[in-house]
Formats: sequence, C-alpha cells, structure tokens
Amino acid sequence: MPTEQTPPVSRRKLGLVGVIGLCAAGAIVVTGIMARAKTESDLKAWTDDQAIPTVAVAPPDARVLNASLDLPGRLEAYYRAPIFARVSGYLKSWSADIGAQVKSGQVIAEIEAPDLDQQLLQARADLVSQQSSAKLSEATLNRRKTLVASNFVSAQEIDERTADLNNKRAAVNSGQANVERLEALAGYKKITAPFDGVVTQRNTDVGALISGGTGTGAAMFVVSDIKKLRVYVDVPQSYVPAIRLGAKAIISVPDHPNKTFPATVEASSQSVDVASGTTRMQLVLDNPNGELLPGGYANVKMSLARDSAPLHVPASALIFNKSGLRVATVGPDDKILFKTVTIARDLGRDIELASGIAADDRIVIAPPDGLNDGDKVRITGGSGTPKSGKPTAETDKKEVKG
Repeated sequence: MPTEQTPPVSRRKLGLVGVIGLCAAGAIVVTGIMARAKTESDLKAWTDDQAIPTVAVAPPDARVLNASLDLPGRLEAYYRAPIFARVSGYLKSWSADIGAQVKSGQVIAEIEAPDLDQQLLQARADLVSQQSSAKLSEATLNRRKTLVASNFVSAQEIDERTADLNNKRAAVNSGQANVERLEALAGYKKITAPFDGVVTQRNTDVGALISGGTGTGAAMFVVSDIKKLRVYVDVPQSYVPAIRLGAKAIISVPDHPNKTFPATVEASSQSVDVASGTTRMQLVLDNPNGELLPGGYANVKMSLARDSAPLHVPASALIFNKSGLRVATVGPDDKILFKTVTIARDLGRDIELASGIAADDRIVIAPPDGLNDGDKVRITGGSGTPKSGKPTAETDKKEVKG
C-alpha cells in the first residue's frame, strides 16, 4: 500500500513564524530591562529615604524650674574688733578668756608699763617747773611796769619782759599738753571691750612682752558681736541682675542640718572680681541665741527675680566640639541649623541657657553623630514631645520602630 506524503511547508509561513518569535523575545527583553530599571530606581529612592536621619524635637522649656540659686557663703560677725595695745610693756593680767561675754568698757586686761609711768612723772615735774618760771616772769614784768613812770626802766625792757612771759606761758601750755598726752596713753594700760560681745580670740598671756602702737602681728584679743551676722557670698555675674537688695534668702549650716535661718540681702560690692567673675554680696542675719558661729561655712539659697522666664533644654541636646558649645535646631524646611549657646546653670537633666536660642526654636533632643548644617532630617514625636524635652512613651515607640 503506498505511503501518504505531508505537503511541504512554504517558506513564507516559516518566515512569519520567525518574525513573531523575534518580536516576542524582544518584548521579553525590554520588559525585563524596564522592570530592573524600576527596581533599581525604587531601591535608590528607598535607600535615600532611609539615609535621612530621624530626630525628635521639642521647643525650649520656658518654665522656671528653680527660682532660686544655691551658693556657698561665709558667716562673719556683724561687728568684729581686733584689739592691739597702744602702750608697750608687759601684760600684768587678763580677765576674759575665749567665749567670755563682755560688756562695752569692761576691762579685760592690764599692761604694766614702768617706762610710761616714769615719762609721765617727768612730764609733770617739767610742767611744775615751767609754771614756776612763768609766774616769776609775770611777777618781774609787773614790778618793772610800776617803774615805768619814774623812767627807771625803758620801754625796751618792758617789751622784752612781756615777750619772755609769753614764751614761758607757751612752754606751760606745751608741758600741759604733754602731760595730758601721757595721761591719755597711760589710760590704755587697761584694755577694755569696745562693745558688747564675745571674746573670740585671746593671743596673749601674763608676762608677755607687749609692743604698743604697731598694729601688726596677732591681736591681743578679738571681740565679736554675734547677735547679728553678716553672710558674704560671691554671685556669678550673670545672676547679679536677678538678685536685688532686700531679697530674701535661706541659710543652712552643717552644724544645724535640720534647721534653716532667714536672711536678707543688705549690700552689693557693685563690681565684678576679675579673677572669679563674681560680685560679692552681703546678707544680714539675726542670731539672738548665738546658734550660728562666725567664720563658719553656710549654704545660701537666694531668691531670683527675673523679668522673663529663662529657657531650658535637655542636657542630651548639648553638643560640644571644636566649634564650641552648640545645640541643633530644625528649621521650617526640616533642615539642621546649629546655634552656639551659653550655659547659665547646669541643673542636671536640664540646662538653663543664658543666650543662643529663641522660644520658638525646635531643639533636637538627642542629635545623632554626623549631623551637619543644612542636613535634611525627618521629625518624629512632633507636638507629642513635652516641653521639658523628655519624649513620651508613644514617642519612644515610634523611635524604636524607626
């Protein structure tokens, strides 16, 4: 039986099939290339988006976190008198030891000064001699005047006798002044208290050699009035305008840990010490029971009076490097702008700034490393961040997810 043969395919059909295959392959290649390009573009956009740092921001806190200032101070007696001797000699006796209560004018010591006693005796004898000479000169002049009418004496002699009498009287006055000076000096042999107070120092003893009138070395006694005390405190220059005369303060001392004492700002030195940059202020403190001791350390809590509330930022917002102390702020275009700031007070978790930022600035709470001026950032937290600069729990979760 003869075999049936398949009719041959025409060349035209084969060419058409080849063209269709080539078009399909080209479409597949183009589609793959476009998909790969889109993937690369999406990846680049995602990578660039992920490269933008995410930061939490908050405005500066304008609350007055602490309207007072704690500073170390020193207690001093309101009146304090170091007592030196005015005469030289040896200490004969003393009657007031340290801690003794004394009254104004009370004798607390006596000096034995034999040299001064002899000088006073000599001055008195000289005065008697000068007075005798003056009396004799006066008597002689009066007798000569009775002989003027008989021309027994000349007018020249009368003038000479008158001048001699005047000289003698002047000598008497000088001698009298010298006696009074030595008597006044002799009065200083008794050392007396200048005012009511307490003897806080005694630096001499019976038989000690006393050099009078020098005012150098240790004082014989120191008498202090401790019924009222002065408190000296050095205030940093930036706080001086906020502490006004008459302002109240609270004093605490180590020897009375559970007790405080009220004080009042009485005076200011009205100058700034070049070495420390502080102004010395004086406070007055009543001490009727003598509980506080002069010379002691005191902690002074002073009230501050300010026209506007200071700005505070979290301590984590500060950046310190070669450019100085700065904070990072975010501008309206969400770009970083660094601002140089000055610290007024370090309050631990919060920092009070003296200058550098405005109340409407957006402060980066914890700036990451590598931030530069003009860097684009993504804001997280927004208005959910409290003014104190401490993120809420919700903000923390957002940051963790980011």
